[in-house]
Amino acid sequence: MSQQTVDQGFRPPQQARSRESLQKVLAAAEHVLASQGIEEFTVGAVAEQAGMSVGAIYRRFAGKNQLLYAVKDQLLGQLETSVSEALRAAEPGLSGIVGAFVQALADTFARHDRIFPELLDNQRAEGRDRGLQALATIQDEFVEAARSCAGADRERAVRVVSRTIIGSCVHRAASGRFWPDDLSWSEWAGETTGMALAYLASPSGSRVY
Repeated sequence: MSQQTVDQGFRPPQQARSRESLQKVLAAAEHVLASQGIEEFTVGAVAEQAGMSVGAIYRRFAGKNQLLYAVKDQLLGQLETSVSEALRAAEPGLSGIVGAFVQALADTFARHDRIFPELLDNQRAEGRDRGLQALATIQDEFVEAARSCAGADRERAVRVVSRTIIGSCVHRAASGRFWPDDLSWSEWAGETTGMALAYLASPSGSRVY
């Protein structure tokens, strides 16, 4: 878990059995969010799903908001890890890097397509800070990976691409229930990769700033 989670007053357990118990709680919390939504998300509902007492949950978390933060922190950590691993394993060249970056975003959001919208719609200030940190982290990793292929003189164009891809992904997750685009996440990844590469190959994308 991130330093922000520690700052929120929750310290990850050190013993293996306690870590397993924590993962059980977080998995139950994800299930409640996905199946019932934020309005029905309570410590009691999570405890019932996890097969634990409410008191056992409160021994780990001060309340619902701290539990929600821990869920978001874990999902954002998975996003950071997925992007990092995808970029390290990407095919050489700009096409491979852009494709790997977009697909990693799509795969992570697809795995949690019913949870991210709930978390994005109900962000407290500390949750926004953690989210912005994650977005900055994956953007920097993408720019660093793409710089070697695109050239240092095109860094601004690469940053425009990274912010556009990330913004599109987050917006799609937040608004897809109300404004669907009739694409699967995999199809979105293909279309978005194509647009990003077209921009980078265009006079605007290849302009020296």
